[in-house]
Amino acid sequence: MPTLPSLGLRSRRNGRGTRSAPRTPAPLSAYVVDCAIYVDGHRLEGEWNHDDAIEEVRRRGSGFVWIGLHEPDEEQINGIAETFGLHELAVEDAVHAHQRPKLERYDDTLFMVLKTVRYVENETLTATSEIVETGELMVFVGRDFVITVRHGKHAGLAEVRTQLEADPEQLALGPSAVLHGIADHVVDTYLEVTEAIQDDIDEIEAEVFEPRTKIDAEQIYLMKREAMELRRAVLPLTKPLQRLSEGYLPMVADEVRSYFRNVEDHLAKVSEQVNSFDELLTTLVDATLAKITLQQNTDMRKISAWVAIISTPTMIAGIYGMNFKVMPELDLKFGYPMTLLVMLISCIVLFKIFRRNKWL
Repeated sequence: MPTLPSLGLRSRRNGRGTRSAPRTPAPLSAYVVDCAIYVDGHRLEGEWNHDDAIEEVRRRGSGFVWIGLHEPDEEQINGIAETFGLHELAVEDAVHAHQRPKLERYDDTLFMVLKTVRYVENETLTATSEIVETGELMVFVGRDFVITVRHGKHAGLAEVRTQLEADPEQLALGPSAVLHGIADHVVDTYLEVTEAIQDDIDEIEAEVFEPRTKIDAEQIYLMKREAMELRRAVLPLTKPLQRLSEGYLPMVADEVRSYFRNVEDHLAKVSEQVNSFDELLTTLVDATLAKITLQQNTDMRKISAWVAIISTPTMIAGIYGMNFKVMPELDLKFGYPMTLLVMLISCIVLFKIFRRNKWL
């Protein structure tokens, strides 16, 4: 198996051809969130690095290592990749992220990618608002190790580790039990996010169909965009979970497969809800556009009515402004007030007509 370049210091030349100071990479410990050994479901005391941990497990002939990493670079993950025999393609995916949810097998190692999501509350929505924040979580599962690599600030696994350590019987099932715990945790967050988005959509729906309310169509388009972001995280995970629950992968303990079926059922529920979001938001967009069109028609009727009212005195004033000698009422003492009165009465009559017909 090809190995990654060895970890070391690299000097670079600047634009003038002189050698710049060597770049010192951050120590591996800066990326390691936790490294622990589990034997019979219980965590061994002490602090371990990845070399000593796997050596201890293989010396005992039982247990496994669980290493958690947060956004490591290629140089920093190199030592772990060599120690555990991780495939270079999987390591590259884990470092650079931006992957779709998937499950791949490299010899005796499983590599799984999951999308993590978090609901972001916004007091006011704008075109740049983000409702669903996504991250990525990669999991390497071997016979005696689990390595998690996460990208994003919201995808912490401390809660999962604590829950599993509180259940030694489950943790004793091995690395696949950890994979199940992670997948179950991720899908549970999907459920929480979909419920929050459902509440937002319900509020928008009530506002759209409430009489005499103005709704901005951009808010619905924003919700539709975020729902699509959630859909891209949820739907591709269906096939990986099916493979984990159907028994084609020897790295997954038989006792754990039924748990994956439960996670698959939860994911199916989320998928149905996410698909319903798209249909509902499309309906709300159509309703909003129809409401906007109706409002525009109402506004145009009001404008037309006021134009008709204003045009009447304008027309009379225009006729009397042509300065002909023979004009009605020019020689009368009260001709000017009578003309103004005719203008006022005409405007009042037109106003009442338009008001009765609900144009005003």
